[in-house]
Amino acid sequence: QVHLVESGGGLVQAGGSLRLSCAASGRTFSSYYAMGWFRQAPGKEREFVAAIGGDYGSTNYADSVKGRFVISKDNAKNTVYLQMNSLSPEDTADYYCAARSGSRPRSVGADYDYWGQGTQVTVSS
Repeated sequence: QVHLVESGGGLVQAGGSLRLSCAASGRTFSSYYAMGWFRQAPGKEREFVAAIGGDYGSTNYADSVKGRFVISKDNAKNTVYLQMNSLSPEDTADYYCAARSGSRPRSVGADYDYWGQGTQVTVSS
């Protein structure tokens, strides 16, 4: 079983930065698990943001965040991070951390087995 807890959300002005953290417990940070970030804005469907592989740390990003967001992980701390820069109001959403029992950093939510409760990010204009 894997338990995920997100933190780091909040209110930020456009152009600002935030770093989200996802602390994992259980059987997680081995080469067996990939980790991802997804988001869901009010009235919209959940969408992929970024993912990091469980093997060599390969990464995968949504086009909308490439060049602005960086996903990373610290295996010793069982934590995955999402550094978000140059934020815009369009990034406002609830952000969810997810883990999948496979090493590839997939972009489809259905491929993930475990989910956190989410952390809210609000970007003001």
